Amino acid sequence: MVDDPVLFRQGGFRLVARLRGVEGLRAGDEQVQRLREFAQRQDAPADALVEWFGRDAGNRARFERALVHGGGQESSPELREFMAAVEATPYWVDRARLERGARAITRAGLLGLFPLGDMSLMGGYLASRATKALVGTGEIENRAPKRLVETAAWWIDVTTPGAMDRTAAGFRAAVRIRVVHAHVRRAMNQREDWDYEQWDRPVNQVQTAGTLLLFSLVYVFGTQLLGLRYTERERADILHLWRYIGWLMGVGEELLPADEGDAWRLLWLLAATEFIPDDDSKRLAKALVESHAAIGEGRGAAGKVLAHVNVSVHSAISRLVLGKENADFLELPDDPVAQAAVVAVAGVNFAAETARRFIPGATALQELLGGLGRRRYLKRVHEVFKADTSYGSDERAA
Repeated sequence: MVDDPVLFRQGGFRLVARLRGVEGLRAGDEQVQRLREFAQRQDAPADALVEWFGRDAGNRARFERALVHGGGQESSPELREFMAAVEATPYWVDRARLERGARAITRAGLLGLFPLGDMSLMGGYLASRATKALVGTGEIENRAPKRLVETAAWWIDVTTPGAMDRTAAGFRAAVRIRVVHAHVRRAMNQREDWDYEQWDRPVNQVQTAGTLLLFSLVYVFGTQLLGLRYTERERADILHLWRYIGWLMGVGEELLPADEGDAWRLLWLLAATEFIPDDDSKRLAKALVESHAAIGEGRGAAGKVLAHVNVSVHSAISRLVLGKENADFLELPDDPVAQAAVVAVAGVNFAAETARRFIPGATALQELLGGLGRRRYLKRVHEVFKADTSYGSDERAA
């Protein structure tokens, strides 16, 4: 039996271990071995598509046309087979549940961006094998502020109500990021210094499934720690939405959790086998912290105060969730006052959320306000950062 990982012995996830029972999370050696097999698997349809891109300068544009208009009439086998794969909706997809899950996420508004960066991204840096591709491109560390907001914009695109309709922007965003992963894989596989024995296949199935869990299960858990409340059906619907997003991203069927219990078991397995931080984890964490400090640039003394507060709050959230040992390893600032403030705000949020559940129309109003805040954020992101929704810059960097 594998030892309990650090992630579930400290911080917010220790609460999960207590509530669900550690025995309900643990996995045996044979399950670990099965999971590790997926560390050698990539995404054949997407990889073949990217190889096809390189044969003709116009092939990338043909893909974009097929993504918008459909690929059924395409003559190229690589493009036709890839589009057939993403357009073949799985039998288990329930459109009503996709919508309910998106509305539940939207209700959080911009508060949902805190667990996205402070728990999902920062927590992901603990998985050192996965960080090797990020460091290899140089993009995450060198362009951390822009990449942070582009990740947030992508996340909003795929979690907006209606986003998973075939003609919607969220569907296209999920498929495009799958292609970006294939570009990164291709670049890393061409490197002479890639250590397959130590790092596994680049951007493999285990790592993509881990990303899926960080954006779904960890997001739900993170917003709950910040005081938000969901019904059991809402949590299930959010995970159902991300199950489909993961399918579009090329995650293998066996690694797509069918329910919350499956998701927690898989996260436990990933924490036990993948969350092994190293110096690259520290570098990426430092870059993310510095991106939080960038909010004060050019604002004089007031900007320095704003930067300090922003860094302290974001780091406090990460510390409360990831635990002292992980946070210390990542060298995150330790501010007890900020941590107390986060806990206090979570209490206020919880009280407000409790009242919302009993006030007629309050949930619908919160969904409306949350959606408005998200749309304004996206508009601001595109104005200030010129976010690349085609992900062409990511492909060029790879």
